Amino acid sequence: MTEPEEDFAAMFEASLQARRFERGETIEGTIVAIGPEVAFVNVGGKGEAQIDLAELKDDDGVLEVAVGDRIQAMVVSTDGGLTLSRKLARGGATDRQLEDAFRAGLPVEGKVERAVKGGYEVRIARSRAFCPFSQIDIIRNTTAADHEGHVYAFRILEYKEGGRNLIVSRRALQEEEQKARAEEVRQTIVAGAVLTGRVASVVDFGAFVDLGGGIQGLLHISEMGWSRVADAAEVVTPGQEITVKVLRVDEDTKRIALGLKQLLDDPWATVPTRYEVGQVRPGRITRLAQFGAFVELEPGIEALAHASTFPPTGRAGGWSKSVAVGTTGGFEILVLDLEKKRIGVALVMEGVARQDGTAAVPGDDDVRDYQARTDVESAGGFGSLAEKLRGALEPREK
Repeated sequence: MTEPEEDFAAMFEASLQARRFERGETIEGTIVAIGPEVAFVNVGGKGEAQIDLAELKDDDGVLEVAVGDRIQAMVVSTDGGLTLSRKLARGGATDRQLEDAFRAGLPVEGKVERAVKGGYEVRIARSRAFCPFSQIDIIRNTTAADHEGHVYAFRILEYKEGGRNLIVSRRALQEEEQKARAEEVRQTIVAGAVLTGRVASVVDFGAFVDLGGGIQGLLHISEMGWSRVADAAEVVTPGQEITVKVLRVDEDTKRIALGLKQLLDDPWATVPTRYEVGQVRPGRITRLAQFGAFVELEPGIEALAHASTFPPTGRAGGWSKSVAVGTTGGFEILVLDLEKKRIGVALVMEGVARQDGTAAVPGDDDVRDYQARTDVESAGGFGSLAEKLRGALEPREK
């Protein structure tokens, strides 16, 4: 045996002692020697892997690398040492290599070229493959624009007609990665933790956020902003990366409650210095209830105008006919409960306008009746009206 052959033999023996890698894993290493048929790659520590020289040549058979160069390659075998493939990692695999990858369950690299009926056309080396819509992403509700032109790793589900008919899945690999990461991720999910996740889906009551490892939490619509959010889709979209705060973790049900507004400035923090009883502030009626109207005084600050503070119309519930959602005007602060973050207000009749710009001021008779009633209530002390507001506010849950 000549000296170079002895060196290669020693390197190969060292490759048997390489640290444990998984098939399909893409790793990076440095070429330390190039032989007549294989090259040896240092993959960290004292371990070396080998790669066929053909994998390192261009289409004209010219070697593209030299000793000392770093390359990325995929682990295709761990039997008797590490064997790498750069073409699988770079999407340049031959038909034979694709078949081997299919039988071994190894991932292959492919480029999503365009959306077609039922899925996507994917270019893998010189072959074209089909990826069904359901297999392109673990995240639901993604669009063609989210994937076209991207290069992903895929698993070959079906290999037919000598490689001319390939069906691939990206989702299968994502699910495997999720399972491997699930336990590690779960350790980081505790109340108070701030995490980055990806919106998996948007529903009427909020959004489900993938925190990694297949673990999802619910971002309820009420936790999306300090202002009332009417449509969750206006705040987040599927596939969007967001930072959230963990509010609660139910160990029994494994349900995770998330918040977004908790990472924003709380508008209530400055209320004590800006609000006081008797003050008149502009507001907008956002919704009506049987007991009164909810009024937004500013983004994130909502008050309640009790039904008794509106002019009557001669019948039960008639007060609601004098106002409508979207009505704007001045509102006098009657009750200010900073501890419970509750404000009771009364609409000031002058200068009131509906959302369409028309006047919302009641008729003269209604105003006189309203004034007469409030005068009687005031005779018993200002607290009479305020007590009604407190009673209405008390059962409210913020």
